[in-house]
Amino acid sequence: MVEPIDLNKRCEEIVYERPQSLSDVYTHYCPGCTHGIAHRLVAEVIDELGIREDTILVASVGCSVFAYNYFEVDSCEAAHGRAPAMATGVKRVHPDKIVFTYQGDGDLASIGMGEIMHVAARGERITTIFINNAVYGMTGGQMAPTSLPGQVTTSSPFGRDLRLCGAPIHMAELLANLSGTAYAVRRSLHDARHIIQAKKAIRTAFEAQIKGLGFSVVELLSTCPTNWGMTPAASLEWVRDSMIPTYPLGDYKVAPELAGPRK
Repeated sequence: MVEPIDLNKRCEEIVYERPQSLSDVYTHYCPGCTHGIAHRLVAEVIDELGIREDTILVASVGCSVFAYNYFEVDSCEAAHGRAPAMATGVKRVHPDKIVFTYQGDGDLASIGMGEIMHVAARGERITTIFINNAVYGMTGGQMAPTSLPGQVTTSSPFGRDLRLCGAPIHMAELLANLSGTAYAVRRSLHDARHIIQAKKAIRTAFEAQIKGLGFSVVELLSTCPTNWGMTPAASLEWVRDSMIPTYPLGDYKVAPELAGPRK
């Protein structure tokens, strides 16, 4: 005898849950910004590695200035550009903890250039998640060290002039050249395939710290629809068509201990 179907009974399969390391709050990010995706990936990796209770975030100044509200880990706030210096102190006082900074391009590649370079040179055992959206996002969309040649911003209304401002700074490549760097890669957040690749890179960066190999950094190409003056969909296409040719994706330094087959 076939049992009757109870139409009031719903069969559900949960395919995704909010990571425990990600706070259940609304963020302040603009619609279409991929900071939220980056946050989710970091939180998922922290959960999967089982390090939530041992992780400390050093938040930067910029669009991610309130990042300490969005992660369920111990956090502190650094002055503009100084997150790597503060993270160095935190890691040296708590060498058993997993310490990471979350920084944008204005914070890391401009005012914080000295800090990030010396952290990498010393091989400090911290991890940096570097968001590259080619502008100063929080302060109005001014030209950043990462702005593309010819890119129009609020402070370069006729486009970035290489004769006056120089060429964009390629941070992943630059940091890879320092002996203390164990892992330096660039990924993108513009589509599902690249988001999956970005998560694998973030996991490897944390694994480099867990293994005590030295400094690790993941540069993520991210969108800024508001300051680019684009729709969210168009901004994803701009990352693909304009940013990636300028900032090629790839592994720029991988310590031998991390170079084995990846799952």
